[in-house]
Amino acid sequence: MRAESVRKLGIVTGRDDVRSEIREFLASRRARITPEQAGLPVYGGNRRVAGLRRAEVAMIAGVSPDYYVRLERGNLSGVSDSVLDALARALQLDEAERAHLFDLARATNTASRPRRRPAAQRVRPGVQQLLDAMTDAPAFVRNGRLDVLAANRLGYALYSPMFDGPARPANHARFTFLDRRSTEFYPNWDDAANTAVAILRTEAGRDPYDRGLTDLVGELSTRSDEFRTRWAAHNVRLHQTGLKHFHHPVVGELSLNFEAMPLPADPGLTMTAYSAQPGSTSEDALRLLASWAATQEEAPAEPTRNDA
Repeated sequence: MRAESVRKLGIVTGRDDVRSEIREFLASRRARITPEQAGLPVYGGNRRVAGLRRAEVAMIAGVSPDYYVRLERGNLSGVSDSVLDALARALQLDEAERAHLFDLARATNTASRPRRRPAAQRVRPGVQQLLDAMTDAPAFVRNGRLDVLAANRLGYALYSPMFDGPARPANHARFTFLDRRSTEFYPNWDDAANTAVAILRTEAGRDPYDRGLTDLVGELSTRSDEFRTRWAAHNVRLHQTGLKHFHHPVVGELSLNFEAMPLPADPGLTMTAYSAQPGSTSEDALRLLASWAATQEEAPAEPTRNDA
């Protein structure tokens, strides 16, 4: 995408766009907090701003109004961790939002450099062996762009609609927003969509110079109104554990617990594994899915490593 189009879509691509992201992120968090929620007295008259005023955030954070204006203009250069902590408390940021704020501060303190194509990410043989040993649990490894780099047989079977297409690596966000089957596959499609965007937004703050991520966000923003609207909300989210619902085209309804575990030896990669509640109908469906996967002539082709 052209740089001008990228900026208009609010896609973080470099130092200037990190400053823009900081401005929009802080302003959006400030706008959602009412004076009552912040414990401030409310006097008569109409307020001209949604949420808190800048001066009110500055007072709660214990900094001068001028200094806070500087921060909300996107200048976090040299800001101490204690000030960032005070800002996070004043804006009532959750754990994911606080981490995102610190990521943005680190990015703005990094010398400007051009966007880059990331080095090809590879799943080590030991990780693949671990995936293959998990015969009763669907599992896969993804990167921060939601590319699936490896999976076990049950993982391929669970996400078989996503792997139907020829594109490799398969990508959760592309499937969610560009494949109509996703609305049936995910009974709670809105939650799946919000989660995908929040993960990408989090990754954009962590690594604003990843050209692959920029290209993905640009593609989704131009092809999906649903994505573009959610991207503009600047929401971030930790996606570590929880319950997911699926409507699989072969075995029907599945409600599966998941655990997402970063791989310390492989920075940027996360392994996600699913399990069903013992004795549940989902456990029966998972067994049926395993039987169906075993009857297939061959598992879907593994993602092409060099495309990661």
